[in-house]
Amino acid sequence: MKKYAFGVDIGGTTCKIGFFETSGKLLDKWEIKTNTENHGESILSDVAKAVDNKLAQEGISKDEVQGIGVGVPGPVNSEGVVERCVNLGWGTVDVEAELGSLTSLMVRAGNDANVAALGEMWQGGAKGCKDVVMVTLGTGVGGGIIVNGKVVAGFNGAGGEIGHITVNHDEIEACNCGQYGCLEQYTSATGIVRVAKRKLAKSTDETSLRKFEPLTAKDVFDEAKAGDEIALGLVDEVCGILGATLSNIACVVNPEIIVIGGGVSKAGDILIESIQKHYIETAFLSCRDTKFALAGLGNDAGMYGCVQMLLD
Repeated sequence: MKKYAFGVDIGGTTCKIGFFETSGKLLDKWEIKTNTENHGESILSDVAKAVDNKLAQEGISKDEVQGIGVGVPGPVNSEGVVERCVNLGWGTVDVEAELGSLTSLMVRAGNDANVAALGEMWQGGAKGCKDVVMVTLGTGVGGGIIVNGKVVAGFNGAGGEIGHITVNHDEIEACNCGQYGCLEQYTSATGIVRVAKRKLAKSTDETSLRKFEPLTAKDVFDEAKAGDEIALGLVDEVCGILGATLSNIACVVNPEIIVIGGGVSKAGDILIESIQKHYIETAFLSCRDTKFALAGLGNDAGMYGCVQMLLD
């Protein structure tokens, strides 16, 4: 194993780049703009320049670098090829081959949510565990499933798309994916607000939530912590949906731990405790002892997971 490695988490706005020792120590991190013009054709060359500049700055030879791990917001197949990545403007892109050619380094690519789960398993909230389900609650709902230390990516890289499990067959509004009633429509930050607005429109009950414009998921959790009955009901509703969904997933992969990350996870104990309560209510008996934890690496989880991919 060589001493250094890079972890690159490519997002729709910025690329987060981490320079690591392969022991897991983060030496430096920075961001560059994700240039999505012309179908994102310069994204990988920009990453290559950033890597080369860092090595030149540190006076480190590429012979000392294990490689570059890359996370992207879309399905990645076992060959490191992205078939379609809307946020980046990409069609079919062979990330491993193209970035490898640009840098003369080994490259491993994976879905961003999957590599975040690897990061949490390696150095975060699931450290020491090999069977992990991670859910990221942000603008959308992402997921990563790890069984015996390996990501369950599936046939074409779409494994772990927890956010698009159907949880309501009566939904009449479409999800961003085009389907109806996806988990993401109820338990993402935007989904929680959507559920709240629906409830407020149907009710005349007094609630402090009416004073917020615009209303955010954070407002819902903050008011629930303050004892607002409507807000408490909303938290119970969305955590009930997520807890039951996770209990179904547990019947398939039987995780040792479920890690909750993303912006909504900043709500803390009220979120974890409510999800876990509903999970236990619906879980198969042998899965009820699953541990729950908040993600420990925050927005850096993807970078850590990208490096972990290089260690196998």
